[in-house]
Amino acid sequence: MSTRKAKTKNEASSSRGGVGGESVVADCGRNKSTCGYCKSSTRSSISHGLWTERLTVNDYQALLDRGWRRSGCFLYKPEMDKTCCPSYTIRLKASDFVPSKEQQRVRRRLERFLDGEIDAKPSEQTEYQDVSFSREVSGSVRKSLGAAKREQNNEVEPIMKDLAEQIDNAVQRCIQSGEFPSNIQIPKASVKRVLSAKRKKLAEGSEELLYTSNIAFPIVAAIKRTETSEKGKNVEENRLSPEAVSEKLLIAMNKVEEFTGFSVKVSKGHINFLSATGVTSSDRNEGEESLCATTTKSSSNKLRARKRKLEMHLKRSSFDPEEYELYKRYQLKVHNDKPESISETSYKRFLVDTPLIEVPPSGYDDEEKLPPCGFGSFHQQYRVDDRLIAVGVIDILPNCLSSKYLFWDPDFASLSLGNYSALQEIDWVKQNQAHCATLEYYYLGYYIHSCNKMRYKAAYRPSQLLCPLRYQWVPFEVAKPLLDKKPYSVLSNFTKDSLSSSSPKAYETIVQSTREHEDMEQGETNDDDGDEMYNSDEDSDSSRNRNDIANILISLDGPRLRYKDIPRIKNPVVQKQLESMLINYRKVVGTELLERMVYELR
Repeated sequence: MSTRKAKTKNEASSSRGGVGGESVVADCGRNKSTCGYCKSSTRSSISHGLWTERLTVNDYQALLDRGWRRSGCFLYKPEMDKTCCPSYTIRLKASDFVPSKEQQRVRRRLERFLDGEIDAKPSEQTEYQDVSFSREVSGSVRKSLGAAKREQNNEVEPIMKDLAEQIDNAVQRCIQSGEFPSNIQIPKASVKRVLSAKRKKLAEGSEELLYTSNIAFPIVAAIKRTETSEKGKNVEENRLSPEAVSEKLLIAMNKVEEFTGFSVKVSKGHINFLSATGVTSSDRNEGEESLCATTTKSSSNKLRARKRKLEMHLKRSSFDPEEYELYKRYQLKVHNDKPESISETSYKRFLVDTPLIEVPPSGYDDEEKLPPCGFGSFHQQYRVDDRLIAVGVIDILPNCLSSKYLFWDPDFASLSLGNYSALQEIDWVKQNQAHCATLEYYYLGYYIHSCNKMRYKAAYRPSQLLCPLRYQWVPFEVAKPLLDKKPYSVLSNFTKDSLSSSSPKAYETIVQSTREHEDMEQGETNDDDGDEMYNSDEDSDSSRNRNDIANILISLDGPRLRYKDIPRIKNPVVQKQLESMLINYRKVVGTELLERMVYELR
């Protein structure tokens, strides 16, 4: 799809839809399908669809604020009172965002990974995402604090691998020198982090005991097994004990302290690695995490070389073979898609193709109103040491960053990249407000209260949900009690008195939102809850309906005409069908957009 250059200020102001030209849409009408959320066997998911290959960023922003989303060039809006799983648009004002403890842990975990303190690992409990926000979440099941601590203690740090390798090398030197039998099978050494509660029991003095290995015990057991099956063992071998084995290994490892910055001692058959700084754990409330940071900073050049570099690259939406290969791995391993269901064509249609007319940062007079990257569709790449580990598909619009999808390397599941990238995108909005004052919000896609996999979105606080009837933004804490009662609710139906007394801040937000929508037509804001969108209108209403659709801008194979300027169709059946389509179109896009976007008759 070719992109259009941004117009100058005068040209843009005269064009429909604001910056970047005009929007052209084709009406696909109502669509029914099976639901991926409730797994209904019937076609219970109901939405209205539009197809477009040209859409201005201003018009898409307005559509988002009426409950629309896009998948490639296809726009869709759930029929909220009819669909099985009502999907509410959810957003967050970036400047008001307060990260939770779990979200702060996500940042710290990735920082520890970059510092070389922990390794990434795949996880059976991978993170999920939906097509709209499609932001995978750090585990659908929240672990208790105790379970999280146990998981942290079991993490294998790179330094532990280094120390185990040093012990294995020492074992081989002892075998080569004849101190250990050459015909025994010895397991690989393992090094464990020492918990704070056990440090005093395993070490003496003021040095901090960090890691320990009990490899001497399996070595002694292996030697004894060999003795029972063979004869002629000498006295020295028969006298070997865990204490003697650990002493021999210590002698063979006499350069370890210089290499790693640790003090190495043996005690009761254990090989212990102590900090050379003499810092004790009594001064720490969270000894494990702080200890890792101290150890990393004081380690040798080899350990520092294990530090990783994270880079983020924002690029215009385009096909990238490396991204496509990552997408395939993600879909196969995380979503268990069948290989035959994944193709380059479907990938492009879903995550590469975009109808948004690009607005570059240069070539437009009001550059102070644009972020440095401009507006449009983008792919945000996350690379660690130049390895692509995640790609976020986003739209950057005049008022928001809208997150569409994220796919990541399954080998890095433990890093909660979905949560981390969401935090990065929120930070991006905050930073770019300096360039574009209207860029205030982070849109997380759809929120489905009845779907447990969606609940994490509400953890980004303070969030707002879009009322499906009046298109006002309602604080989540106000909407939640209504959604607890039933999946579909007119969120702006609240009692002002009770709200103002129970939640003054939420009340002020509602009042402000109401003021912003006071200019909305009564016909749009006061529709009956139970109106059938696709019912034929009564004859008494036909005149009013024709007035409502009179200003729709229609494309007839080139020329653009307002509906009121098109000669009346002689065939009354065709005329009624066309007017019914246009009335439904008006209901889903609103008066402002129907006058601005071009309605293409195909």
